[in-house]
Amino acid sequence: MAEVYNPLDKINLGKSVAEALLEQQTIPLDAIESFEGAGIYVIYYRGSHEAYAPIAQANREAPRWPIYIGKAIPAGGRKGASLSASKRGTALYKRIDEHRDTIRDVESATGNLKVADFDVRYLTVDDIWIPLGETLLIAQFRPVWNVALDGFGNHDPGKGRYEGLRPLWDHLHPGRKWADRCAKRPEPIGEVMQRLADFLDAHPLANESPQ
Repeated sequence: MAEVYNPLDKINLGKSVAEALLEQQTIPLDAIESFEGAGIYVIYYRGSHEAYAPIAQANREAPRWPIYIGKAIPAGGRKGASLSASKRGTALYKRIDEHRDTIRDVESATGNLKVADFDVRYLTVDDIWIPLGETLLIAQFRPVWNVALDGFGNHDPGKGRYEGLRPLWDHLHPGRKWADRCAKRPEPIGEVMQRLADFLDAHPLANESPQ
């Protein structure tokens, strides 16, 4: 007997959130202005860095292949303090702006990434659905900066915690001052590039509709 479709099942509700995000207009990352709310976002790349050539090619006509997917939960949301949409605060904008600053740091230091080569789409969401929407989108697209090149979303670990290896993302894209304080990684850049190429070959652009 076929399973009965339940539109209120949490997975189906999560899919509706993911689909709503993918229907939003994309905005150049360098043009994002402050807005209120928490939610989920998708970042796209269309620049000339060799490591991301397949992604950039797919995104030049229209943003289709995310390089990173993330979320921003408002203060109190992590403790289940809110069951309604977050209309106050700018948690989602601040998170996207942090990413813009990260890429600006790289652009200033080495130029191997440029803010002008990125687009973003975002959706403010009821707090309770934010993690599920993000999880479904990551599972669907397997963005390279979420899955294969760790560290883009990391924060400064703080004074006295720099003895660990710097994130792999910062190894390939140096520029964040706090990451420069961490221990150097042993992997040759060529090895990291090959790892990314193998990952993108194994995980090509997914169906754009959440499964």
